[in-house]
Amino acid sequence: IGTELTTEFRSRYGSDNVYCTDIRDDVSSQLKEEGNYDILNVLNYDELSNFIKSRNIDAIVHLAAILSGRGENNPFNCWEVNTVSAMNVFKIGVEQSIKRIFIPSSMAAWGLGIEPDNVSQASILRPTSIYGVTKVAIERLAEYFFLKYGLDTRGVRFPGIISSEALPGGGTTDYAVEIFYDAIRTKHYKSFINQGTLLPMMYMPDAIKSVIMLMEADISKLRYHGDYNIAAFSFAPEDLADEIKQFIPDFTIEYEPDFRQKIAESWPRTIDDS
Repeated sequence: IGTELTTEFRSRYGSDNVYCTDIRDDVSSQLKEEGNYDILNVLNYDELSNFIKSRNIDAIVHLAAILSGRGENNPFNCWEVNTVSAMNVFKIGVEQSIKRIFIPSSMAAWGLGIEPDNVSQASILRPTSIYGVTKVAIERLAEYFFLKYGLDTRGVRFPGIISSEALPGGGTTDYAVEIFYDAIRTKHYKSFINQGTLLPMMYMPDAIKSVIMLMEADISKLRYHGDYNIAAFSFAPEDLADEIKQFIPDFTIEYEPDFRQKIAESWPRTIDDS
């Protein structure tokens, strides 16, 4: 998301007004060549604070996170990366009077006890992954800091995001991106999500649009200061395979579910974002 959001921000607000950071240097050359790009460790409070203060930054979009699939390999690291970095952003937001902060949540915030169809904004949050647990914690912290300090923090509960611009980053819905790469390379895909598993998805341009709309909205119109439900459409792996076969007729798919299948089964099939 950060890769494409940076490009859109630069186009919308001017390259000189946008600062893109990552802990890695192996990002696309476009990010480095077309605007500000810096190596930054968001777990280092002093480093992050000094960076924001020295550049007179007044809005933060915080996207650094360990995602659901990768998080299960090391839940302790996932908790630290996701929540400590968010707390650093919240603290800096209060100390430096940051005007607006965006930290997204995820449909991973849902889990046990939810209604599978048209899950509502106020539905119970009992996640089954450590990634989901961190997202629920951040949602509640965002609301707390708004109530205590008036810190303007916003977010959306993203469904699976589909894009061709960057390789997937370790999420449970990654199959919906990986399948296209393998279709072109080998005309075959082995899905870690089982046939018939319907999940909410969204095309990247719509995800980017949602971030911008929410960030530019007047605070007086916002009912929530945690995260809003957001939805587009839902499909299962075989639905995507059938569409690909229209362009690559000899494409085949097999199903070999792994630990991510249980995570997927705890998520809703459809989302009510009314």
